[in-house]
Amino acid sequence: MSDGATRVFADPATTADPVTDAARGLIAGLALRPWGQVAPSVYESGRLVAGATWLPGHHQRIRFLLREQRPDGAWGPPEGYALVPTLSATDALLAALADGWAGVDLLAPMARALDALTGRLLATHARSLPDTPALDLIVPALVESINGRLAGLDRATAERLPRPPLVLPAGLGSNRLRAVRAAAAAGAALPTKLAHFYEVLDAIPVAAGPTVTAVGASPAATAAWLTAAGPDASPTAHAFLRELIREADGPVPCPTPITVFERAWVLSGLRRAGVLVNPPETVLRTLAAATGAGGVATGEGLPTDADTTSVTLDALARLGRPADPAGLWAYETADGFCTWPGSEDGFSVTTNAHVLDAFGQHVAAHPGADARYHRTVERLSAVLTGHQRADGTWQDRWHASPYYAIAGCVLALAEFGRGAAAAEAVDRAAGWVLNSQRADGSWGRWDGTAEETAYALQVLLAVPTTVPRVDDAVARGHAYLHDSAAREHPPLWYGKELYCPTVIVRAAVLAACRLARDRASAVDRSVVDCGYQSTKTAT
Repeated sequence: MSDGATRVFADPATTADPVTDAARGLIAGLALRPWGQVAPSVYESGRLVAGATWLPGHHQRIRFLLREQRPDGAWGPPEGYALVPTLSATDALLAALADGWAGVDLLAPMARALDALTGRLLATHARSLPDTPALDLIVPALVESINGRLAGLDRATAERLPRPPLVLPAGLGSNRLRAVRAAAAAGAALPTKLAHFYEVLDAIPVAAGPTVTAVGASPAATAAWLTAAGPDASPTAHAFLRELIREADGPVPCPTPITVFERAWVLSGLRRAGVLVNPPETVLRTLAAATGAGGVATGEGLPTDADTTSVTLDALARLGRPADPAGLWAYETADGFCTWPGSEDGFSVTTNAHVLDAFGQHVAAHPGADARYHRTVERLSAVLTGHQRADGTWQDRWHASPYYAIAGCVLALAEFGRGAAAAEAVDRAAGWVLNSQRADGSWGRWDGTAEETAYALQVLLAVPTTVPRVDDAVARGHAYLHDSAAREHPPLWYGKELYCPTVIVRAAVLAACRLARDRASAVDRSVVDCGYQSTKTAT
């Protein structure tokens, strides 16, 4: 399987609780694979092909890119989400062409890729592109690199691949990229999170050193740093990359490591759904840092953030290890709570929903807590309801699907929201979800997916009702999850490109299965699981 796990269909007659059994397998995997599990990345693998040919697996990464190219010449998900991976893969194949790679004729894939870029992906306005992180740095950097490679082709190749220079989407310039590169070259201290995009900065991060494992939680950034500083600059980082390459036989994922992020989302989601899990102390210790004043980061090389800190605090509280969330006030702003203090570009409803979870847990356990805690819960209830769209949905900047944002907001408001407006917002969201179910029982933005179906079920099951139409929708959604258990999960999470944190997604599916089975116990026990009996994580 692409996520490094084996899935086995359950026999309800012999398996007392297949969801709990599968969840235990997931939890065991958290300790066995502490960097986290993320599906291979076209963008990151392309950056290694273009700039780190010295790493093992070079030819496998080229073949991976060729396999992943769509019939229309692009790479990646639909719409503007294809721009960044297509630019990265195109630049990588041009680099391989210049290096004389003879594994297969690259000219035909290159022609299709350049047609996709000039004909559709770059022929748009910047405001219509998705708000993926650092798009205004990555796109100008890759367009510049591709144009340089096209200009450097030998005459015979250029005659077979005639293309004018690529132009940036209207409204997108290179000024920020030039400014950041100039600051990095001058040795200026840059925001920590910019290390995640080091591969386009052309400068060695001053914070990196011989004991670093990953630069900016990114294989591409790490490889770029090692290429500039020398493979011996950090044996630990070199070993990190070799292990990632070995696991996927060439391509690499991103973001990685996601140690705290993965553990927090998995444990919080499963416990919230009532799935009994008992994580080992090695897993819990990585979460305990969230109790400190600064909070925690998604993974090594990234700054601390309110989103990961909040979900970690929620997970600890649900596991019987509550901690004071007062440190989150450092992220409070006039609009709500930001993800990173002092460097936020946009507003995240799910970050605010998760902060509501953290403070809601504390107030529920300490009703006599200082008034500021109660005011924070009240304020966040108003913030979330105020950002709900007219149709009852929410949209977030960390996930391409509205179902993720809706589930995060509904679960927080249903459990901890205050006031009639919070209850009304939950009902409106559930109504939209109910009306957007597909004929096959699934939910999804582009196509029906198990992940989005899981979020939709969690929304419907958060509303205390036994309306026959809702019960029918839940039953059909649950059946879809059972039938889709062996399918791969498409990338929907925001990174440099859309990516899939496979274990987090599978935990969300298991949580929905538990909730649906609990509802079925009062309606119809004919569907008792989602096709999972056990999960064995590869080591």
